[in-house]
Amino acid sequence: MRSNLFIILHRFDDLDMKLLYELTKDGSISVPVLSKKLGINASVLYSRIKRLMKKKLIKKFTVDIDQSLLGFGVKASVGVNRDPKLKEKIHEKFMETVEIVSISEVTGRFDIMIEVYAKNLEALHSVVIEKIGKIEGVQNTETFVELQKTDKDPVYLIE
Repeated sequence: MRSNLFIILHRFDDLDMKLLYELTKDGSISVPVLSKKLGINASVLYSRIKRLMKKKLIKKFTVDIDQSLLGFGVKASVGVNRDPKLKEKIHEKFMETVEIVSISEVTGRFDIMIEVYAKNLEALHSVVIEKIGKIEGVQNTETFVELQKTDKDPVYLIE
């Protein structure tokens, strides 16, 4: 259940939350179809979407791609410990590595968690050992291969 405090503090009402819920489920839904679904005038929805974008709550509309159909059979998270003096250089090298799809600085036993997509386990091994592991300042890595993933809606999107 959504917290009324969340809605009040951030000045988002029930219509905003319903709109976010529907757009999260299907970002390609047309405004006229969404208008009928929510029982709200299309011009009101257009202005709401623009307002939510202006407030940067909606950052972008995107496509969810099935990576396996593009030949990426393995997804992994790699925890990395690094030399703090080489933070920027390491980040630049990660940005140049095409198999790395996201980089997060984290707390805990690792300094950085990166997400890697690879064709297969052999290709993942090559990325971790030959590319990531050989970057100057990378001290050690630990790789977590994704076996199965279930996405869950954030609590604020539950109707």
